[in-house]
Amino acid sequence: MTLLRRLPPAALPLVAVLVAAVLVAVAGCGAPDAPRLSPDDAVRAATRVLTEDCLARRGLPSHPSGARAEQRVSDALFGAGRPQLALTLPTGYTVRAHTDGCLAAANRRLYGDDRRWFRASVVVDNLRPEAEKSGRSLARVRALHRPEIAAYRRMRAHARVQALSVLEGVRTPSTNGKDTPH
Repeated sequence: MTLLRRLPPAALPLVAVLVAAVLVAVAGCGAPDAPRLSPDDAVRAATRVLTEDCLARRGLPSHPSGARAEQRVSDALFGAGRPQLALTLPTGYTVRAHTDGCLAAANRRLYGDDRRWFRASVVVDNLRPEAEKSGRSLARVRALHRPEIAAYRRMRAHARVQALSVLEGVRTPSTNGKDTPH
């Protein structure tokens, strides 16, 4: 947990993608007795698939070695230059994101609108800090942000459906020589 606090906020989506990759690997995706992914794990796994496909289309490895290669992959994954999205929170912090990276493209595919998803997810993810900063109860802050919470839930449900579609298209070799869906 301490390590996560030391990472820049822009690195957190990559951490989520990496955690999803580990979860998928441990779950034995494609194995006959593999448990079904939870909806949230399916979204994470689909995000991983989409970002890795995007990197591959750009001719970049998903696991670079060397400072230059790591920077190229980071720019491709998260976007480069000035962030196109920004939201200043009631706590005073400003959260920024790009719309030109592979992660943004994955968000567009899964959530339908990366700009709306950015706004809704940033607001919802920061309800507790807003309550603490403002001295309001968490219930009161949630009531103030009902539209954002509703948008978050709608887009999250959409992403879960889209994730299954993405994952159905992913195939792995089986032991009998035929492709088996994940």
